[in-house]
Formats: sequence, C-alpha cells, structure tokens
Amino acid sequence: MTVDRERDALTRGTTPRRQLMAAAALAPVLAGAGAGIARADSTGGMAAESGGGSGLLQPMPTVESDWSDVATTLGRSGGIRRKSLYHTDFTRRDLDVFSYGIKIKPYFALGTHVAFVRYSDGSTMLMGDIVVTEKELQRVSDALCAHGIHQTAIHKHLLHQTPDLWWTHVHAHSHDPITLARGVRAAIDCTTTSPPPPEGEPEEPPVDLDTDGIDAALGSPGIDAGGIYKNVFLRAETITHGGLVMPPGLGATTALNFQPLGGGKAVLNGDIAMIGSEVQNVLVALRKGGIGLVTLHNHGLMDEPRLFFFHVWAVGDAVQLAKALKPAVAATNSVAIGGQQGAGKPQA
Repeated sequence: MTVDRERDALTRGTTPRRQLMAAAALAPVLAGAGAGIARADSTGGMAAESGGGSGLLQPMPTVESDWSDVATTLGRSGGIRRKSLYHTDFTRRDLDVFSYGIKIKPYFALGTHVAFVRYSDGSTMLMGDIVVTEKELQRVSDALCAHGIHQTAIHKHLLHQTPDLWWTHVHAHSHDPITLARGVRAAIDCTTTSPPPPEGEPEEPPVDLDTDGIDAALGSPGIDAGGIYKNVFLRAETITHGGLVMPPGLGATTALNFQPLGGGKAVLNGDIAMIGSEVQNVLVALRKGGIGLVTLHNHGLMDEPRLFFFHVWAVGDAVQLAKALKPAVAATNSVAIGGQQGAGKPQA
C-alpha cells in the first residue's frame, strides 16, 4: 500500500483538521496499546480470560456509526483505522513540555489515545495510552480502578522533562463498550486535557526536513503529521492477547518520530517493538549509532509472543539519525507500514 493510500485509509470520513489529528495519532495508537485480557462478569467485575492456540477470537470490521454511543460518552468523535480499530485522540495540547531544554510539540510525544475493537463474539476490547502529569497520576489510576480498567504499564517516554510526566497503558475487555468509554472519560476528566481543537484551526506547515533522505535511510515511507515526521514499522508475526487476535499493528509497532529543529536537524523520540531474543541486539545497535536509551519496558501483560519496547531519544542531523536507527530496526521482525519489507527480515 502506498503512503497516500495509507493516509487516505487513516483519515477517510474526517475533516481536514481531523485528518491531521488522525495522522498524528497513527504511531501512538499502533504502538502504545497494552494489556491484560479481562472480561466483565455478571456482577460487573473483571474476570481473567484465557486463550489458547485454538478458538481465538478475531477482530471484526466496523464503521464509525457503530461507535456513536461511545463517541457521545467520550465527549468527542473518533475514526476508523485499518477497518477494525475505532480510535479517539486526546493529545495533551494543554501542556507546555520541555525535555533537555527542547520544547516538545504535542504530536511528537504527548499523544493520549484510546482504541476500541469489536470481536467475533460481540465483545469489545479497549486499549490505549494516557499521558498524565505526576500530580494527576494517582487520581487517574483511582478512576481507572473504579471502572474496572486495567493499567498494564506506567513509565516514561521522555527524560529530564518539565513538568514531570508519566505514560500509563490501559486495557479492558467487556460486552459493554459504553461502560468502558465511561471509565476512559472518568480518567481523562482527572486531567487538564484540552477539548477537541476547533474546526478550521490552522494546520502546521510541512516539516523542514529531508524526508526523502529519512525514508531512504529507514526503508519506510513516513508521514508528515502535526509538524512531526513519523516512520512506522509493524511486527510481521500475528500477535495475540489471551484469547484475542490483535488487529495488524495494534500494540506491536515500532514508531520513530522526528521533530524539526532547523537546518536539517531534528530531535528523535519513539519506541522499537521487540521480542526478548531481539532486545540485546537492538540495544547494541542503538548505542553504536549514538541513540540514547530512555526506557525498556512492556506495554501489555499477556501478549504472545511477549513484546518489549525501547523508547529512544537523540538530537542531530535527521538523515544521520535515521541511518543510525536502521541497524536497530533491522534486528527486529518488522515490515514497513507502506507494505514494503522493513529493515528486518520477517520470520516464517
């Protein structure tokens, strides 16, 4: 699939401003989901669901109208991604964030987002990633707990940042998507997250980077989104959580973001998805290329194969950063989002 067709698929049915938000949210919604699989039982609690090699539940295609009640409950509209993901963006545009003295653009690293997926038994899975200040974290956690939504990771995506921020990955599985949406809304309401941007808000100018050079270095067509250039790779293998098959890319994505600094320079942030046997090779490749390590962690709790993520940071010439990243991506079983083979070699 070409980049233009991929972008069209991501933003179909949205206004120009929504198109920007959809594109900007692409990397995090694919990369940031995490999860212990759970199902709402008859008493309203959450009961663990097991899954095996047979009887796996498959994601089902949906349209935006299938999620109208969820949109109403969340207080803002979302959009369909890859036929089966209903994604809603809550990017933290309300925060003025600096990391190592660099002002962070919202779509570079401040993407709060949630995705809903309908399964073949009529159940719904929720996955997402919520950006919170340190002062907000405990209130958000309490709200999620009160609504039966699991937190599967709490960690950093940036270092040396002000204000102090945390990223919490969330997950739930239920036959009542409205209850899931209420839980998300309760958590968001514990933060100072801005309302949706007004229609007609000026768009960011095109990124001032050698994007062709970045794409050539990484072997992946990127997208210009919200003033950020993003390159995304998908894990080539099928990923499951408990008894659920994950839609392609969800919770299993390498996302590399470049924020222009002028003169061809950029600050790099993002994460690389790996299985355990790939971690050390990726680490060595990153450090050999001068790429800084932020955190190594999981996003989910029951993924198969088990996934880990390196969050990274670097400042320099954007094309040289991309070249430095190439060996690390090559050490993973990934494919470029445009449908071409990524730097890694897919395993049988």
